[in-house]
Amino acid sequence: MQNSGDLSGTLGLLRDGSPHTRAELAQITGQARSTIGARVEQLLESGLVSPAGDAVSTGGRPPATFAFNPGARIVAAVDLGATHARITITDLASTVITEHLETIAIGDGPELVLARAAAMAGELIERSGRTMSELVGVGVGLPGPIDFSTGRPMNPPIMPGWDGADVVGQLSPLLGGAPVLVDNDVNLMALGEHKSDFPAVDHLLFVKVATGIGAGLISDGAIRRGAQGAAGDLGHIAVPGGQDVVCRCGNVGCLEALASGRAIAAKLTEAGLLATSVADVIALVRTGDVRASSAVREAGRDLGKVLATCVSMLNPSVIVIGGRMAEAGEHLLAGIREVVYGRSLPLATQHLSIVTSRTKGRAGVVGASTMVIDHVLSRDGLEALL
Repeated sequence: MQNSGDLSGTLGLLRDGSPHTRAELAQITGQARSTIGARVEQLLESGLVSPAGDAVSTGGRPPATFAFNPGARIVAAVDLGATHARITITDLASTVITEHLETIAIGDGPELVLARAAAMAGELIERSGRTMSELVGVGVGLPGPIDFSTGRPMNPPIMPGWDGADVVGQLSPLLGGAPVLVDNDVNLMALGEHKSDFPAVDHLLFVKVATGIGAGLISDGAIRRGAQGAAGDLGHIAVPGGQDVVCRCGNVGCLEALASGRAIAAKLTEAGLLATSVADVIALVRTGDVRASSAVREAGRDLGKVLATCVSMLNPSVIVIGGRMAEAGEHLLAGIREVVYGRSLPLATQHLSIVTSRTKGRAGVVGASTMVIDHVLSRDGLEALL
């Protein structure tokens, strides 16, 4: 077998979406054509690369071209939230083959929730006409802090019974022993947005505003998790000049306590409106309720106060606002932009875009799939696969 690092490098070149000849690959890499030829043959045998027709002849027999074959294997992507499970089967380009969304209760615990996710993934694989032997990995997003090296949740505040749970050990045997990778759901949403809509952006901040608030950071083109996996815990930063509202973390004045969907719903309830959930807040805004629209815009301003600091510190090119509250329209975004552009230095904001998510709820599963694919097609992953 050829060195897996060489194979992964050759495969990486073919993943650019364009067919290449052996001669082109040799020229790009500076390797001998015989060496490149041997790697291409091995990748052809694996199915990861397939013939893509002949190139234009410059005299004599036209040279054959080859391209990455993303359909050669499949990935299961699992996005688990407090009340939902989205399970998706993708190819090796993170293209969705089939998916399923259902309501769950994360508080039911890892055994029940993971068994259900595995059952649905197995059903989707069968329904799509694929087999478990084609599954190269499973990516899982969970709504809490994760020790990425072990895949275990760490003191997750909204996941009773999940602290230290062996997600990998429980899920892998249910899906044919496929490798399982686990990360925080917002990290995976950041990866998904980056993959789907901003592949050329090296510095991106994804902010999920829903029942809680969290962020995922892409810097130099890669996700940044921090020393203990706690990077991006935006919701528990104190809002400058914010009200002393007690947060569920025990501190006062946290962003989540002032600007999350739950916090907005509580304010509207105090004002006499029927708002017990994020969905109620969104419904009120869409009906043109002035008090709801004003509360959402004020939440945007509070969010902007924290994000202005992030912009000065991290200097992202794009801030993507996702989560259920992003469905409230321009009110949230207007409040954010008003403060961020007003408080941050012009140098940091002159090319900054602040936009809402475009992935229609699929950022988490696309990110989970991307995480698995990057692992499987890496040097070590490709060696294990072949």
